[in-house]
Amino acid sequence: MRGETDTPAIRAPVFNEGMDNSTSLPPPAPARRTRGAVILGLAVLGVLALAALGPLRMTPKMLFMPLHTPGWYVWFGTFNGVALITVTALPLAALTAWVLARRRRAAGVTSAWRLSLAEVGIVYGTVPWVWIILLPGDEDGAVLSLVPLRDLATMDAGQIIGNLLVFAALGFLAPLRFTALSSVWRVLALGAGCSVLVETAQYVLRLDRVSSVDDVLLNAAGAGLAALASRGWWRGSAEAP
Repeated sequence: MRGETDTPAIRAPVFNEGMDNSTSLPPPAPARRTRGAVILGLAVLGVLALAALGPLRMTPKMLFMPLHTPGWYVWFGTFNGVALITVTALPLAALTAWVLARRRRAAGVTSAWRLSLAEVGIVYGTVPWVWIILLPGDEDGAVLSLVPLRDLATMDAGQIIGNLLVFAALGFLAPLRFTALSSVWRVLALGAGCSVLVETAQYVLRLDRVSSVDDVLLNAAGAGLAALASRGWWRGSAEAP
């Protein structure tokens, strides 16, 4: 009616569908920086692994070594054989990471390169070390040593560095791949658990090796130190919304 007071109509705010209304959210960490961190970490781990693998000057000679005596054992059952396979598998590992990243990007997965490089790096940087640990040793039967720090005093520098590097790739890259592992203490626990499994396998399989608690301590410490080295990158990824 004309006598009634006209009240202005209240309109609901109209949002433009083509506009991004989440401008208040902080941007995620740059993917390029994370990718560079993972690549740098893989390169550092690769150099350290090659430096700790011992007398690799004999490895090129194995390319021309006949395989009829003692057969494939030279390649898969010896220290130098595993080292050579690790080096020659590097292009395959890089190709695998590239394929995984391309498939993830095509599927619209964020951080495709970080996830793919971390997954491949964990496998490539851990399997050769576990393989070497599970090779038969030169002890007279399986030896179990449960006294902490007793065997550590008898280890040389190469043994200590090698034990620190066994799960270093896992400690460096696992927090970048799995948000649940974005903690140094969790990485330490993961490294210790994996080391206990490997040392137990040595003893159960009677590989003529020493299953020592000091190996577990060094393996876990290596994983924790590697996690600290990559902490600046995985902390930023974990805190991003």
